[in-house]
Amino acid sequence: MRIYPLSEGSFSIDHTKVFVPFNNSQQGIQNRPKGSILVEVQPFVVITEKDIILLDTGLGYLNQEGVLQIHANLMSLGINPSSVTKVFLSHLHKDHAGGISYIHPTHQERFISFPYAKYYVQKREFDEVMEKSSDANLKAQLDTLANFSGLHWLTEDIGTIDEIIHYELTGGHSPFHQVAWIKENNEVLFFGADVAPQLQQMKSKFVAKYDLDGKRSMEYRQRWWEAGAREHWTFAFYHDLQHPTILGASSM
Repeated sequence: MRIYPLSEGSFSIDHTKVFVPFNNSQQGIQNRPKGSILVEVQPFVVITEKDIILLDTGLGYLNQEGVLQIHANLMSLGINPSSVTKVFLSHLHKDHAGGISYIHPTHQERFISFPYAKYYVQKREFDEVMEKSSDANLKAQLDTLANFSGLHWLTEDIGTIDEIIHYELTGGHSPFHQVAWIKENNEVLFFGADVAPQLQQMKSKFVAKYDLDGKRSMEYRQRWWEAGAREHWTFAFYHDLQHPTILGASSM
């Protein structure tokens, strides 16, 4: 199994919920707009014996050449985006689901980003976002996804996808947030998405204000960190550019 981070960089976000690119080395954290937070965005691609698996899809921004950033990141690794076979979505917030589809800069039509992949989405998360979100662009993304032939709804709290992806609904961050373990040849990769987003949060008791249930998320992190140390999981951190992947036992 091989895992690669697909960093999209750091962003400043305030009450407008607009993600503004932010360069720490040039701008300095103290220069962020008042009331904003700094968010690092980092999907992952996992290559197994049979699959090329994408864990979340990033923000869905186009780079300066008009190429979807996550496509550019994959191609820089020698991976054709059309070769992705599975897309697992932890939840449907903009920074994780923005790359589900994109508007082509020339044709001005929306296209699914990974047309030859199967997308795995928690149905209850989808229904929640479609009912309550005021983000028109995100809803357009999800409308495109709902009409895509490669969509596979996940409806159980715990399940397995093709004996390779093991998922569990956790809540904590959003009502129907889910996490995943990819298991192959005695290797275990754990992707905790926004319930386990950074290494530092795994090492300390931290209740995040941005979580729906911060205490629940903290308890999950403690449980996973201990299990990962015992069983030698590799952790993949979506919001930690400095520590994208960590072998559990090596960082205790």
